[in-house]
Amino acid sequence: MKKIGFLSFGHWSNHPAYKAQTASDTLLQSIDLAVAAEEIGLDGAYFRVHHFAAQLASPFPLLSAIGVKTSKIEIGTGVIDMRYENPSYMVEDAGAADLISGGRLQLGVSRGSPEQVIDGWRHFGYEPTEGETDADMGRRKALEFLERLKGKGFAQPNPYPMFPNPPGLLRLEPHSEGLRERIWWGAASNATAVWAAENGMYLQSSTLKYDESGKPFHVQQAEQIRLYKEAWKKAGHQREPRVSVSRSVFALVNDQDRYYFGQEADRRDKIGMIEQDKRAIFGRSYAAEPDQLIKELAQDEAIQEADTVLLTIPNTLGVDYNVHVLSSILEHVAPGLGWR
Repeated sequence: MKKIGFLSFGHWSNHPAYKAQTASDTLLQSIDLAVAAEEIGLDGAYFRVHHFAAQLASPFPLLSAIGVKTSKIEIGTGVIDMRYENPSYMVEDAGAADLISGGRLQLGVSRGSPEQVIDGWRHFGYEPTEGETDADMGRRKALEFLERLKGKGFAQPNPYPMFPNPPGLLRLEPHSEGLRERIWWGAASNATAVWAAENGMYLQSSTLKYDESGKPFHVQQAEQIRLYKEAWKKAGHQREPRVSVSRSVFALVNDQDRYYFGQEADRRDKIGMIEQDKRAIFGRSYAAEPDQLIKELAQDEAIQEADTVLLTIPNTLGVDYNVHVLSSILEHVAPGLGWR
């Protein structure tokens, strides 16, 4: 059994073929899709966060709105770039969204990915300290966020407050109990996956990672997950680790599916440079008739290692079509793989 969620990049564009032509379209359709996904039995609704782009960028209003409209589905991100974040303010936003949803937030965070602009985090008022890289800054902020989520008092109270204070040091409010244990780290390397385990974060591994061995993508990703699980066990955490992998998977069950995605059936892993000195491997897409999909996905080693599969969706094609895409996986593919 696996949890199955969708992952939306939240694109919009003024294109005549797109259902999401504005930011408003994308936000409102994201809420509608999460509601529909819960109704058909999906386990999670996850959203990418990108700045300076025609994509979703501020997740907490959206997650809160979905929390009000749904009751069971997990709600999350994949991922929030911590280089852009104020950890304390984020604790308040995340705590509020988690309380609104009844404790269903599953927040994916990371040090960030290649950006639309040069050093975009500087425009948000942040820069690395002396001797620190931007990646170091992202990891430092993530640890600050985790520490504040514990709900321990750290701030000295004002002796003349506007409202009476409880005794002792003050914590950030609202505090949501248990949210600290539902933070995921998006890892592109084996080393950061191990670091995430050591710091008690769940693991999100996407459709790309640094090419560290030259092996096929799914094999490298499976090795990354096994290293993460070993580090988690060694760290002595008292709860079970969770791991999600993202995949582009399309069951071709009608002519519309074949028109949109039939050309993706023969895709293979690709190699590229996501930073000047970082060679990355990008996982293939899966698009085939259901029986063939089942055979191909059964050979994916990383999926076997993960407990959660996030299906990337073409959000610009609208809510109805994406419900069809997700329903096709649940009905025609998931049972054959033992996911349901």
